[in-house]
Amino acid sequence: MKILVIGATGYVGSRLAPALRRAGHTVLGLTRDPASPRARALAAAEVIPVAGELGDPASYRAHLAGVDAVVHLAMDLGDPAGSDRALFAELLDAGSPHLVYTTGCSSYGRVDAPVLDETTPGNPDSPLAFRFALERELAATGLPHTVLRPGFVYGGDARTSQSGNWFAAGRDGRAVFFGDRARSWTWVHVDDLVDACTAAVDLLAEVDGEVFCVGEEDAPTALEVFTACVRAAGHTGPVEFAPITEAGWLDQAADQDEVMTSAKARRLLGWTPRRTGVLADVDTYFTAWASA
Repeated sequence: MKILVIGATGYVGSRLAPALRRAGHTVLGLTRDPASPRARALAAAEVIPVAGELGDPASYRAHLAGVDAVVHLAMDLGDPAGSDRALFAELLDAGSPHLVYTTGCSSYGRVDAPVLDETTPGNPDSPLAFRFALERELAATGLPHTVLRPGFVYGGDARTSQSGNWFAAGRDGRAVFFGDRARSWTWVHVDDLVDACTAAVDLLAEVDGEVFCVGEEDAPTALEVFTACVRAAGHTGPVEFAPITEAGWLDQAADQDEVMTSAKARRLLGWTPRRTGVLADVDTYFTAWASA
Protein backbone atom coordinates (compact mmCIF):
# COMPACT_ATOMS: atom_id res chain seq x y z
CA MET A 1 0.00 0.00 0.00
CA LYS A 2 0.90 3.64 -0.29
CA ILE A 3 0.62 5.31 3.12
CA LEU A 4 0.97 8.92 4.24
CA VAL A 5 2.07 9.44 7.85
CA ILE A 6 1.12 12.83 9.29
CA GLY A 7 3.56 13.67 12.07
CA ALA A 8 6.25 11.45 10.59
CA THR A 9 9.13 13.31 12.25
CA GLY A 10 7.37 13.35 15.62
CA TYR A 11 7.79 11.08 18.60
CA VAL A 12 5.63 8.17 17.42
CA GLY A 13 5.72 8.90 13.69
CA SER A 14 9.50 8.75 13.46
CA ARG A 15 9.32 5.12 14.61
CA LEU A 16 6.10 4.16 12.85
CA ALA A 17 6.97 5.37 9.35
CA PRO A 18 10.13 3.19 9.08
CA ALA A 19 8.19 0.24 10.56
CA LEU A 20 5.56 0.56 7.83
CA ARG A 21 8.31 0.69 5.22
CA ARG A 22 9.90 -2.44 6.68
CA ALA A 23 6.51 -4.10 6.30
CA GLY A 24 6.75 -3.47 2.55
CA HIS A 25 4.63 -0.34 2.11
CA THR A 26 5.49 2.81 0.18
CA VAL A 27 5.54 5.44 2.92
CA LEU A 28 5.36 9.21 2.63
CA GLY A 29 6.30 11.17 5.74
CA LEU A 30 4.71 14.60 6.07
CA THR A 31 7.12 17.13 7.57
CA ARG A 32 7.44 20.90 7.65
CA ASP A 33 11.09 20.67 6.57
CA PRO A 34 12.23 17.73 4.42
CA ALA A 35 15.84 18.88 4.89
CA SER A 36 15.75 18.62 8.71
CA PRO A 37 17.87 15.98 10.47
CA ARG A 38 14.79 14.01 11.49
CA ALA A 39 13.46 14.07 7.92
CA ARG A 40 16.84 12.92 6.60
CA ALA A 41 16.71 10.05 9.09
CA LEU A 42 13.37 9.04 7.58
CA ALA A 43 14.89 9.11 4.10
CA ALA A 44 17.70 6.86 5.30
CA ALA A 45 14.99 4.41 6.43
CA GLU A 46 13.45 4.48 2.92
CA VAL A 47 10.57 6.75 3.92
CA ILE A 48 9.90 9.59 1.45
CA PRO A 49 9.82 12.95 3.28
CA VAL A 50 7.23 15.31 1.73
CA ALA A 51 6.73 18.95 2.67
CA GLY A 52 3.48 19.99 4.27
CA GLU A 53 1.82 21.29 7.41
CA LEU A 54 -1.35 19.98 9.01
CA GLY A 55 -2.77 23.47 9.45
CA ASP A 56 -2.43 24.24 5.72
CA PRO A 57 -4.40 21.73 3.62
CA ALA A 58 -3.10 23.18 0.35
CA SER A 59 0.42 22.20 1.44
CA TYR A 60 -0.36 18.46 1.65
CA ARG A 61 -3.25 18.08 -0.80
CA ALA A 62 -1.08 16.80 -3.66
CA HIS A 63 0.46 14.14 -1.40
CA LEU A 64 -2.94 12.46 -0.98
CA ALA A 65 -3.06 11.40 -4.63
CA GLY A 66 -3.06 7.62 -4.92
CA VAL A 67 -2.73 7.08 -1.17
CA ASP A 68 -4.44 3.99 0.25
CA ALA A 69 -4.19 4.98 3.93
CA VAL A 70 -3.29 7.95 6.09
CA VAL A 71 -2.00 7.61 9.65
CA HIS A 72 -2.63 10.80 11.63
CA LEU A 73 -0.34 11.24 14.64
CA ALA A 74 -0.13 15.03 14.98
CA MET A 75 -2.03 17.80 16.73
CA ASP A 76 -2.11 21.34 15.42
CA LEU A 77 -2.02 23.23 18.72
CA GLY A 78 -3.06 26.43 16.95
CA ASP A 79 -6.36 24.97 15.76
CA PRO A 80 -6.59 21.27 16.62
CA ALA A 81 -10.25 20.78 15.78
CA GLY A 82 -10.26 22.95 12.67
CA SER A 83 -7.17 21.32 11.18
CA ASP A 84 -8.56 17.81 11.70
CA ARG A 85 -11.92 18.75 10.19
CA ALA A 86 -10.08 20.17 7.17
CA LEU A 87 -8.15 16.90 6.88
CA PHE A 88 -11.39 14.90 6.86
CA ALA A 89 -12.69 17.08 4.02
CA GLU A 90 -9.46 16.71 2.05
CA LEU A 91 -9.58 12.92 2.40
CA LEU A 92 -13.16 12.82 1.11
CA ASP A 93 -12.10 14.86 -1.93
CA ALA A 94 -9.08 12.59 -2.46
CA GLY A 95 -11.15 9.44 -2.85
CA SER A 96 -11.54 8.46 0.80
CA PRO A 97 -8.37 6.60 1.77
CA HIS A 98 -8.57 4.82 5.12
CA LEU A 99 -7.67 7.09 8.04
CA VAL A 100 -5.99 5.67 11.13
CA TYR A 101 -6.77 8.42 13.63
CA THR A 102 -5.12 8.73 17.05
CA THR A 103 -6.62 10.55 20.03
CA GLY A 104 -5.71 9.47 23.57
CA CYS A 105 -6.74 8.44 27.06
CA SER A 106 -6.89 12.01 28.38
CA SER A 107 -9.75 12.74 25.98
CA TYR A 108 -12.11 11.00 28.43
CA GLY A 109 -11.57 13.59 31.14
CA ARG A 110 -12.89 12.94 34.63
CA VAL A 111 -15.53 10.20 34.41
CA ASP A 112 -17.21 7.91 36.93
CA ALA A 113 -15.69 4.63 35.71
CA PRO A 114 -12.86 2.67 37.36
CA VAL A 115 -11.69 1.28 34.01
CA LEU A 116 -12.15 2.98 30.65
CA ASP A 117 -12.97 1.14 27.45
CA GLU A 118 -14.11 2.04 23.96
CA THR A 119 -17.74 2.44 25.08
CA THR A 120 -17.09 4.74 28.05
CA PRO A 121 -18.60 8.18 27.35
CA GLY A 122 -16.20 11.06 27.80
CA ASN A 123 -16.77 14.05 30.06
CA PRO A 124 -18.00 16.92 27.85
CA ASP A 125 -16.34 19.41 30.20
CA SER A 126 -12.86 17.95 29.65
CA PRO A 127 -10.36 20.33 27.99
CA LEU A 128 -9.78 17.56 25.43
CA ALA A 129 -13.44 16.63 24.91
CA PHE A 130 -13.19 18.05 21.39
CA ARG A 131 -11.13 14.99 20.43
CA PHE A 132 -14.04 12.65 21.14
CA ALA A 133 -16.28 15.04 19.23
CA LEU A 134 -13.89 14.76 16.29
CA GLU A 135 -14.07 10.96 16.49
CA ARG A 136 -17.85 11.21 16.13
CA GLU A 137 -17.56 13.70 13.28
CA LEU A 138 -15.12 11.42 11.51
CA ALA A 139 -17.56 8.52 11.78
CA ALA A 140 -20.33 10.72 10.38
CA THR A 141 -18.31 11.62 7.28
CA GLY A 142 -18.45 8.06 5.98
CA LEU A 143 -14.67 7.93 5.60
CA PRO A 144 -13.18 4.49 6.19
CA HIS A 145 -11.36 4.89 9.48
CA THR A 146 -9.94 3.29 12.60
CA VAL A 147 -9.40 5.15 15.88
CA LEU A 148 -6.62 4.42 18.36
CA ARG A 149 -6.72 5.83 21.89
CA PRO A 150 -3.26 5.26 23.37
CA GLY A 151 -2.28 5.63 26.99
CA PHE A 152 0.65 7.78 28.05
CA VAL A 153 3.52 6.95 25.71
CA TYR A 154 7.05 6.32 26.98
CA GLY A 155 10.37 4.97 25.72
CA GLY A 156 12.74 5.95 22.93
CA ASP A 157 13.67 9.62 22.75
CA ALA A 158 10.53 10.53 24.76
CA ARG A 159 10.60 13.92 23.08
CA THR A 160 6.94 14.74 23.75
CA SER A 161 6.34 12.19 26.50
CA GLN A 162 5.38 13.09 30.04
CA SER A 163 8.18 10.75 31.11
CA GLY A 164 10.62 12.91 29.14
CA ASN A 165 9.29 16.02 30.86
CA TRP A 166 9.84 14.33 34.21
CA PHE A 167 13.37 13.22 33.30
CA ALA A 168 14.11 16.85 32.47
CA ALA A 169 12.64 17.96 35.80
CA GLY A 170 14.85 15.53 37.70
CA ARG A 171 17.94 16.49 35.75
CA ASP A 172 17.30 20.17 36.40
CA GLY A 173 16.55 19.68 40.11
CA ARG A 174 12.96 20.91 39.98
CA ALA A 175 10.99 17.88 41.10
CA VAL A 176 7.54 19.42 41.51
CA PHE A 177 4.52 17.13 41.12
CA PHE A 178 1.29 18.89 40.18
CA GLY A 179 -2.21 17.83 41.12
CA ASP A 180 -3.79 14.64 42.40
CA ARG A 181 -1.14 12.39 44.02
CA ALA A 182 -3.37 9.29 43.90
CA ARG A 183 -4.31 9.31 40.21
CA SER A 184 -3.30 6.29 38.11
CA TRP A 185 -2.55 6.24 34.38
CA THR A 186 -2.32 3.63 31.66
CA TRP A 187 1.01 3.74 29.80
CA VAL A 188 2.23 2.23 26.53
CA HIS A 189 5.75 1.92 25.13
CA VAL A 190 6.22 3.81 21.87
CA ASP A 191 7.17 0.64 19.99
CA ASP A 192 4.14 -1.22 21.32
CA LEU A 193 1.99 1.64 20.04
CA VAL A 194 3.77 1.31 16.69
CA ASP A 195 2.84 -2.39 16.71
CA ALA A 196 -0.82 -1.49 17.29
CA CYS A 197 -0.76 1.01 14.42
CA THR A 198 0.83 -1.46 12.02
CA ALA A 199 -1.68 -4.11 13.05
CA ALA A 200 -4.51 -1.70 12.26
CA VAL A 201 -2.96 -0.97 8.85
CA ASP A 202 -2.68 -4.70 8.15
CA LEU A 203 -6.38 -5.17 8.98
CA LEU A 204 -7.93 -2.06 7.44
CA ALA A 205 -11.03 -3.76 6.04
CA GLU A 206 -11.66 -5.78 9.19
CA VAL A 207 -11.32 -2.82 11.60
CA ASP A 208 -13.14 -0.16 9.59
CA GLY A 209 -15.14 1.98 12.01
CA GLU A 210 -13.59 0.42 15.11
CA VAL A 211 -12.12 2.24 18.13
CA PHE A 212 -9.28 0.71 20.17
CA CYS A 213 -7.82 1.60 23.56
CA VAL A 214 -4.11 0.81 23.49
CA GLY A 215 -2.09 0.45 26.68
CA GLU A 216 -0.57 -1.83 29.27
CA GLU A 217 -2.90 -3.40 31.81
CA ASP A 218 -0.80 -2.31 34.80
CA ALA A 219 -1.59 1.29 35.75
CA PRO A 220 0.82 2.75 38.34
CA THR A 221 0.08 6.03 40.02
CA ALA A 222 1.41 9.07 38.20
CA LEU A 223 3.33 9.96 41.36
CA GLU A 224 5.11 6.59 41.32
CA VAL A 225 6.23 7.17 37.74
CA PHE A 226 7.16 10.79 38.41
CA THR A 227 9.30 9.81 41.40
CA ALA A 228 11.02 7.01 39.46
CA CYS A 229 11.76 9.35 36.56
CA VAL A 230 13.28 12.15 38.64
CA ARG A 231 15.34 9.64 40.65
CA ALA A 232 16.62 8.01 37.44
CA ALA A 233 17.65 11.48 36.28
CA GLY A 234 19.75 11.97 39.43
CA HIS A 235 17.45 14.01 41.67
CA THR A 236 18.06 12.96 45.27
CA GLY A 237 16.13 15.67 47.08
CA PRO A 238 12.51 15.59 48.14
CA VAL A 239 9.61 15.68 45.71
CA GLU A 240 7.60 18.86 46.10
CA PHE A 241 3.90 19.23 45.45
CA ALA A 242 1.86 22.01 43.85
CA PRO A 243 -1.79 22.51 42.87
CA ILE A 244 -2.74 21.49 39.35
CA THR A 245 -3.81 25.07 38.60
CA GLU A 246 -0.12 25.98 38.49
CA ALA A 247 0.55 23.48 35.68
CA GLY A 248 -0.08 23.81 31.95
CA TRP A 249 -3.41 23.04 30.32
CA LEU A 250 -2.36 19.61 29.07
CA ASP A 251 -1.36 18.61 32.61
CA GLN A 252 -4.66 19.94 33.88
CA ALA A 253 -6.49 17.84 31.29
CA ALA A 254 -4.93 14.67 32.76
CA ASP A 255 -5.43 15.33 36.47
CA GLN A 256 -7.56 12.24 37.09
CA ASP A 257 -7.46 8.45 36.88
CA GLU A 258 -6.98 7.31 33.28
CA VAL A 259 -6.98 3.52 33.49
CA MET A 260 -7.94 1.74 30.27
CA THR A 261 -8.44 -1.87 29.24
CA SER A 262 -7.00 -2.98 25.90
CA ALA A 263 -8.98 -6.22 25.73
CA LYS A 264 -10.54 -5.25 22.40
CA ALA A 265 -7.15 -4.47 20.81
CA ARG A 266 -5.86 -7.83 22.01
CA ARG A 267 -8.88 -9.61 20.58
CA LEU A 268 -9.34 -7.91 17.22
CA LEU A 269 -5.85 -6.63 16.42
CA GLY A 270 -3.98 -9.55 17.95
CA TRP A 271 -1.98 -6.92 19.83
CA THR A 272 -0.05 -7.60 23.03
CA PRO A 273 2.41 -5.13 24.59
CA ARG A 274 5.92 -6.54 24.75
CA ARG A 275 7.25 -4.22 27.46
CA THR A 276 6.64 -4.67 31.15
CA GLY A 277 5.98 -1.03 32.04
CA VAL A 278 7.82 2.22 32.53
CA LEU A 279 8.72 1.43 36.15
CA ALA A 280 10.35 -1.90 35.35
CA ASP A 281 13.14 -0.40 33.24
CA VAL A 282 13.11 3.31 34.02
CA ASP A 283 16.92 3.64 34.02
CA THR A 284 17.05 2.32 30.44
CA TYR A 285 14.36 4.78 29.39
CA PHE A 286 16.23 7.64 31.04
CA THR A 287 19.43 6.69 29.21
CA ALA A 288 17.56 6.60 25.89
CA TRP A 289 16.04 10.03 26.55
CA ALA A 290 19.36 11.52 27.69
CA SER A 291 21.20 10.10 24.67
CA ALA A 292 18.66 11.59 22.27
